[in-house]
Amino acid sequence: AAGTVPRRRPPASDMGRGLTLLLLPLALLAAPARAEGGTAAAEEVQIEVLHLPEACSPKSKKGDLLNAHYDGFLASDGSKFYCSRTQNEGHPKWFVLGVGQVIKGLDIAMMNMCPGEKRKVTIPPSLAYGQQGYAQGKIPPNATLIFEIELYAVNKGPRSVEAFNQIDKDGDKKLSELEISQYLKEEFARDGKKRHPSAHDEILADIFKKNDHDGDGFISAKEYNVYQHDEL
Repeated sequence: AAGTVPRRRPPASDMGRGLTLLLLPLALLAAPARAEGGTAAAEEVQIEVLHLPEACSPKSKKGDLLNAHYDGFLASDGSKFYCSRTQNEGHPKWFVLGVGQVIKGLDIAMMNMCPGEKRKVTIPPSLAYGQQGYAQGKIPPNATLIFEIELYAVNKGPRSVEAFNQIDKDGDKKLSELEISQYLKEEFARDGKKRHPSAHDEILADIFKKNDHDGDGFISAKEYNVYQHDEL
């Protein structure tokens, strides 16, 4: 679909959001390849704060799980190439900050941002899609990008010891299909959203497909802790 761009390995959840967010199919604006170096050091992300709430806490940092809406525009002509409100039934995007799930410029632009804050950011090509551009996302080569971002939530980073232990009911340091299935059921019941009956099985299968790297039917502590915030 137009505006949909590939994602890196999707995020897990924090204690509050649970494993439901571990690998939900999100249309995250992740760069398919890093832009060539050399000019990146000379170019910076320009940040304009459009709205700053009086209560600005917690501020986002690397490894946090963020929930945000953002629109992307080409600086050259102002045309919109991406709108998160038209993706994923209009739900705000969940992603982990600073680990490459979005382009480098967005990882930089959303640091030290607080819930409720709105920013307009300008990202040079070297911190976006570089010389190659991204044709599927309607982004030409050497494109400077502008994003309007509204941040809704800053949560404790995923893949933590606490989150793993909450799912690992039997304490054997690996997550079974039954444990994850039960956790999904609990999370679905908690958020109360209507889902197709097949959603549970599809998400469960996707979680194992993308996380059970050795194919043994379990997600080990090492496989789960891909961002290495904590030692499991």
